[in-house]
Formats: sequence, structure tokens, C-alpha cells
Amino acid sequence: MPAPTRVPQQERSRATRARLLEATVECLVEHGWSGTTTTVVATRAGVSRGAQLHHYPTKAALVTAAVGHLTERRAAELRAEAQALPVGEQRLDRVVDLLAAAFTGPLFVAALELWVAARTDAELRAALVPVEARVGREMHRLTVELLDVDERRPGVREAVQSTLDLLRGLGVANLLTDDSTRRSALLTAWKRQLATVLTA
Repeated sequence: MPAPTRVPQQERSRATRARLLEATVECLVEHGWSGTTTTVVATRAGVSRGAQLHHYPTKAALVTAAVGHLTERRAAELRAEAQALPVGEQRLDRVVDLLAAAFTGPLFVAALELWVAARTDAELRAALVPVEARVGREMHRLTVELLDVDERRPGVREAVQSTLDLLRGLGVANLLTDDSTRRSALLTAWKRQLATVLTA
């Protein structure tokens, strides 16, 4: 009978980290910042407290790693979804809709929990600011890529950033009540304006 195959340590560590990061975002969405403790996360992830501390020694390190990791994963998913996007006029509409969905999903809710907590938590703020700066740059770059536009043209960079700022604000407005009707109307108007700028 062949001996059982051992999973390499590096692979086990990667799997443990992934479980911890997924569990962290789930806890942030369900329990908020104050209810997301490292003990709760470790239990939800099915890993020991020692393993959690080994990979992420502080709560701030854990939550910022979770947001960074899942933002990268969501960006990869958006790129994959973009493969099916139409070319031509409909592309802009679909790209804005894809991005709007990203700003109303669980990852955005988790990020909002951290932004609010970081306002008064110096350790979290110090850990979060560089991650958010990187995430913001990546989201901008991804949007340019999905829209297939040239940022060197006048007004394009500002239009892309305005789109992301608008979607972020609409995501916040949607947090407490279903804001889908108003959001849909605003996005329809914004898509027309955006198309004008990007095709000028």
C-alpha cells in the first residue's frame, strides 16, 4: 500500500493563510470591526490560534492582508469577466455595471468597516493607508484596461477617477438601505457623460 502523500509545508501555509483571509472578510461583513476578533477569525477558518498568530501577529495585520488579498482576487475575477464583454458602445455600459457591483459587494462592506475603524485606531490606519493606496492605483489601472482607453488623452484620467469616486459614494449610500433605483438612474446619466468624454 503506497504511503500517504504529504502536503508540502509551503502549500499548507498558503492554504492556512487563504482560510484566515477569507474568514476575516466574512467576519467583518457579519460582525463589523469590533466583533471581528482574531479568536473568532481563527475559529471560523478552522485553524489554531497559534497558527493564526504565526501568520498574522496582530488584528491590524490580519485585516489589512485580508482586504489586500481579496481585492487582488476580485480584480482577477473582473479581468476574467471582461473577456466576455462586448466591443463597441455596449462595452462602457457593461464595464461600469461590473465596477458598480464591486462597490456594493461583501469586500466593499469589509473595507468600509476598516476605513471607519482606522479613523481612530492609529495602528490600523498605519497598516491600512499603504494597502488602500495600492488598491486604489490597481483599481484605476484595471478600469483603464477594462474601458480600453488612453489615459494620455485630455480628460480621460479624470473621467476614470470620477467614475471610481462616484461608484464608491453610491456604494456607501447603498449600505443602509437598498439604493438600487436611484443608483441605476445616476449611472445611466453618468454613462452618457463618460462616453462623451472618452470618445471626444
